[in-house]
Amino acid sequence: MENGIADVLAGRRVESVRGGGRLDIDLDGPVTVRVTHEFRFAVPSGVERFYPAPAVRPTVRLLALVGRTVGTARVTPAGGLELVFDGDTVLSVPPHAVVAPWTVLTPEGVVCSGLAGGEVTWTGGPGR
Repeated sequence: MENGIADVLAGRRVESVRGGGRLDIDLDGPVTVRVTHEFRFAVPSGVERFYPAPAVRPTVRLLALVGRTVGTARVTPAGGLELVFDGDTVLSVPPHAVVAPWTVLTPEGVVCSGLAGGEVTWTGGPGR
């Protein structure tokens, strides 16, 4: 199961990055990675930590993901999500004890979600 997320996300190009009360990374397919809790964004020049809130706007670094490709993706053993873009930029969403911190969805609905307590649930997969 942990490696199944790579089949869903790896090789997809980032179409847009949106903020607000969550971070949405829209990929071709269409597939969306939705982050609803804290996450870490590491680039070669540094690390940023984010806590989504109603007024959060993506930073210049996050917006620079547009046009890049998800190189690898994995669900961590603890139930977090890690995405590596073009080999040098990492978005890491840790699991959370109380909230569901991340979801991967298509127009048809949720594909995979990190649930409260580090559990992960799968409901299907997008066609490629």
